[in-house]
Amino acid sequence: MDIAGFLRRYPPFDELSAERLAEVARTVEIEHFPAGAVILRQGGEPASALYVVRKGAVELLDDGQVLDLLLEGEVFGQFSLLNDDVPSLTVRAHEDTLCYLVPEPAADPVLETHAGMSFVIGTMRRRIARATDATADVPDARLRPVGDLVRRAPVTADPTETIAEGAARMAAERVSSLLVPVRGGWGIVTDRDLRTRVVAPKADPETPLETIVTFPVRTISHDALAGDALLAMFAQGVHHFPVVGSSGELIGVVTDTDLMGLGRHTPFAMKSAIERASTVDHVASAGRDLPQLVVTMVHAHADPIDVGRVSALVVDAMTERLIALAIDDLGDPPCAWAWLALGSAARQEQALRTDQDHALVYDPVPGEPDPDPWFAALAERVTAGLEAAGIPRCEGDAMATHPTLRRPLGEFVEAFATWMDGADPHAVVLSSIGYDFRQVAGPLGAEPALDDAMRRARARPAFVRQMARRALDLKPPTGFLRDLVVQDKGEHAGRLDIKHGGITIVNNLARVRAVRAGVTSKDTIGRLRGAAAAGSLEPGVATELEEAFHFLWDVRLHHQAGQVQAGEPPDDFVDPASLGSISRSGLKEAFRVITRAQRLTGTEEGVHPGLR
Repeated sequence: MDIAGFLRRYPPFDELSAERLAEVARTVEIEHFPAGAVILRQGGEPASALYVVRKGAVELLDDGQVLDLLLEGEVFGQFSLLNDDVPSLTVRAHEDTLCYLVPEPAADPVLETHAGMSFVIGTMRRRIARATDATADVPDARLRPVGDLVRRAPVTADPTETIAEGAARMAAERVSSLLVPVRGGWGIVTDRDLRTRVVAPKADPETPLETIVTFPVRTISHDALAGDALLAMFAQGVHHFPVVGSSGELIGVVTDTDLMGLGRHTPFAMKSAIERASTVDHVASAGRDLPQLVVTMVHAHADPIDVGRVSALVVDAMTERLIALAIDDLGDPPCAWAWLALGSAARQEQALRTDQDHALVYDPVPGEPDPDPWFAALAERVTAGLEAAGIPRCEGDAMATHPTLRRPLGEFVEAFATWMDGADPHAVVLSSIGYDFRQVAGPLGAEPALDDAMRRARARPAFVRQMARRALDLKPPTGFLRDLVVQDKGEHAGRLDIKHGGITIVNNLARVRAVRAGVTSKDTIGRLRGAAAAGSLEPGVATELEEAFHFLWDVRLHHQAGQVQAGEPPDDFVDPASLGSISRSGLKEAFRVITRAQRLTGTEEGVHPGLR
């Protein structure tokens, strides 16, 4: 195989044009390294080329400890090359190895592409996770492959079998689910389906199974980590995951019961405790375990975005239970209503340091007394309960306890229009907070009307420009000579603000792109992908920002988890000196990606605040 043909099989070369790839291939040098040869030395001379393993394998070592093994097609030297810095790890030939060397003048433009930057940041995240795994003293059950938990082959049933026959089969086989082939794929029937779709509504048990099947069934790969499966199951609101093998074949089913054995601090255990709580104090007591749950997930190397989502879902569970307890005391609501999460809670992106952001809308009955006093009492009870659980009130008062965020749905929709038409910064802040909304509870379907209002935002150029300015107000902490800018005084001196210097900027960039595209996704990743699909954002930029967002969240959560374990209150101020060299390099690259995206947004929206 020629050099270009080999390179195009692997990132970051796989997205280069044929002409560009041919140019890179012509610069490649080939070098052989015998087993045991040191190719790059930790703390030694910076790399002068990008290395691609052609044949053989190389080891990555940190102070003599083997952290990872790179095989054919994998790349090394990129971090040192990009920053003109000493290698953060030693690279040693594991066996006789042949490498392609792409010289710096040819490699730099490849790494500077959108695909290249996404590759670099993504590689850093994976390498940090592998390094943590390699240095762990005790094997963690959460790191076991899901396939190891499969106890038996899946039990299947024909879709024409009756519900009664299916229930009898489940009882005989002692399983809690059946997999049913339907519509060219697989569906699932669970014991919960039997209770909610047959027993409760008193449905005819002689109807076919296919009438109650859930299709398509959500599956998980056999090599997924058990900890990740637990989080995905909780986030998706399911209790069974059919497991598929390397060829896509079904090999069994894992349940929440199988995964509950991974530890006391699991999302299911916490949610169950919240749902069983009979008093506000009991809800608060269960909710105060949330920091330890997050720490557990972080140590299990869960995807940081999944961690934020699970945290938000736990807060949702507390909110719903507090609402139910309040209604028990206050009596039935006077009209239909909806409780809305706002801000990071709406995006399901909550870290260990968070506060309350919510709203309450209702549909008054004409001729009936004003329902607001009842809903004001409800809002105060829920807000106080969340506060008792360790989630402080919003300092900006963006809560349902404030009349502005507690009103009839029609007025709330009109308020959005007023905020969007307002020229003052306060109006923009209100509309951007409100733009991040998600219904948590209540019988009133509020989201369709609010989604429609959000789609109309794109027709307000002044509002879009104001949102763009907000996305450019903050700046990543990058300075001269590739140093990271840190706080120079006060209690956070010597540390950088990873939230406002990175994560919030990506939130704001994704939001303005979503507004421009008419995308109604609530989360940052969904907005980036939706904007890219709608043509409002170049797909390469969206991928870069997504990788940067993941990386910054990972650093943030590890920082906060360490603080919780040390008995300190969590914050968003990270000391770069406390990070490994790979993490520091990752921060620099993530901040570079964000700066580039800000410049692009400023140019396209006609906003030029003078970015560094």
